[in-house]
Amino acid sequence: MDDMTRVPRSKEAARDTYNRLSGCYDVIAGAWEAPSRNRGLELLGLKPGQRVLEIGFGTGQALPAMAGDVSEAGHCFGLDLAPGMAHTAHEKIVKAGVDRRVSLCVGDGAYPPFTARAFDAIFMSFTLELFDTPEIPIVLRACRTMLQPEGRLCVVALSRSQVNLAVRIYEWVHRQAPRWIDCRPIYLRQLLRDAEYRIVETNSHSMWGLPVEIVLASRDG
Repeated sequence: MDDMTRVPRSKEAARDTYNRLSGCYDVIAGAWEAPSRNRGLELLGLKPGQRVLEIGFGTGQALPAMAGDVSEAGHCFGLDLAPGMAHTAHEKIVKAGVDRRVSLCVGDGAYPPFTARAFDAIFMSFTLELFDTPEIPIVLRACRTMLQPEGRLCVVALSRSQVNLAVRIYEWVHRQAPRWIDCRPIYLRQLLRDAEYRIVETNSHSMWGLPVEIVLASRDG
């Protein structure tokens, strides 16, 4: 996996970027990301009464659906680096009438402020590939710690499983302007296996010609 490009920008730069984008992110990327994100939620298969965490909830596109799936008996938690995104997401969940069963937190997904075995499920959509390569295993280990023994993790991410022309162009642009194009395709399945997850199901999508993987994994292999 040495051929994965790195993410050299700092966490402070990432926070500033997504604070600025929080008011317009849905217009820029919301519609493009929605099909893959929605398929990921289907794979995750949340049930009433469950506790679920979304890391990198962004503008809160997935939170109303997740809150509906777990019903009033369950609860959704969200963690995101950018306060601006949290503000936008809060407005969205209030409008959807599910704010009583959704709790939002501003923080770093590599060092989440939650206890061990706190969640039945964890969801990440176009988030894991924002972390620099050495931090991805840290994020995945943190998720294992937070999951119940039979818990499951669903990750939606740009994939490097197929290196086509779109991937090569995208990676070149990423190397030229890493502060603005700050995510890059990753080897999602291999990263999950290396972190001792069991792959349960995978789906493939495409976004702007870029391969997208949707992977459901179990905590215990």
